[in-house]
Amino acid sequence: MSRETQIVGFRVGRETYGVPITSLHEIVRVPEITAVPDAPDYLEGVINLRGKIVSVVDLRKRFGKPSAGIDRRSRILVVEHRGRLVGMIVDSASEVLKIPESDIEPAPVMMQEGGLDCVTGLGKYQGRLIILLDISKILAAREVGKEVPEDKSAEKRAASGSVQTGTATTGARSASAGK
Repeated sequence: MSRETQIVGFRVGRETYGVPITSLHEIVRVPEITAVPDAPDYLEGVINLRGKIVSVVDLRKRFGKPSAGIDRRSRILVVEHRGRLVGMIVDSASEVLKIPESDIEPAPVMMQEGGLDCVTGLGKYQGRLIILLDISKILAAREVGKEVPEDKSAEKRAASGSVQTGTATTGARSASAGK
């Protein structure tokens, strides 16, 4: 008997994506989201999920698609990332799909070279393709991409001895707030 991979299927736009069921904490309807100042455009804000504060990412925006707004079918997939809960807004969530490992192909090389390293493979399910994703790479890719240039410019300023006055970095604000 061949082994099966259980994934949670969801839609963003016209495409069906899947993540391993083991990475999913729960699926919830979209409640009121509180905006966070100076957040990246794909970070919608935060929600209070039974007393826990959960950051919410709009996967449409994260994938570079225009936002379609929230409707009655929209859901938040709550996953654990770096020890914290993170929500991802999707257009709709479908059932748990069981895909035989023999029906899962590795991601094409062009996807890997094109910066789409969050795609782990393509699953064939009932005549359609399911794009299989790595949650940690979806949630980390933009964080790393935005932090690296800032860190390099800060290193250059520090190396050149130039002093920046009148502004504070986020890290400095955090450190001074804790004192």
